[in-house]
Amino acid sequence: MEFFRYLDSTQPAGWVGRLGIADLPACCASVDRVLSAQGDFGVIYCLWGKFEVRREAIRGGVRFTLPHCPNALAWTVTEECATQGSTRITIHCTINRETHEADFVESIQQFMDDWLRGLERFNPVSAGGDPTDSMIRRPFGDRVNP
Repeated sequence: MEFFRYLDSTQPAGWVGRLGIADLPACCASVDRVLSAQGDFGVIYCLWGKFEVRREAIRGGVRFTLPHCPNALAWTVTEECATQGSTRITIHCTINRETHEADFVESIQQFMDDWLRGLERFNPVSAGGDPTDSMIRRPFGDRVNP
């Protein structure tokens, strides 16, 4: 199954690819906390429980996977220039099943809605440094601590 959400953003292009594992709770309310994050590997606690998470930089964004999830859940957050001064962000989530129980599908829909709301309300700041480090900053420059 596939799930999509879209967001038109006026934020500077390139910030989506800097999202790291430490940023997940700030971007998505369905991710309660990061239990550990070391580069592109970590452990999170989310609406489905405790999972190992992996991060991979991809063209135009980032992919996160839950490698030990029984449904092989993975999601990408990518951006493309839509018009002058506007960027289109796509949130794409997949599982390895064509169908699933209604309550699980509903939880994925909630996960996607939480991503959309999280990305809508945050103000990224262009910054250098390790792309796997937390790049999300509050409007006054404070790092978001999970």
